[in-house]
Amino acid sequence: MKKVSKDMIIADILKVDSGIAAILFKAGMNCVGCPAASGETLEQAGVGHGVDVDAMVDEINAYLETVA
Repeated sequence: MKKVSKDMIIADILKVDSGIAAILFKAGMNCVGCPAASGETLEQAGVGHGVDVDAMVDEINAYLETVA
């Protein structure tokens, strides 16, 4: 089963499953088109956007369990 972690680069997370983009958008993280996505970790972006990164990782991984 695929899983993500907060130390992964956003662009790499989006390659795991394109549906993850909706979770990022919902949290106010419009990372899909952002140049920083290719070099910023989920944790770095989450801190910058005031997002609970651990909760987001849990939500993403729960989503991935449904599409596995």
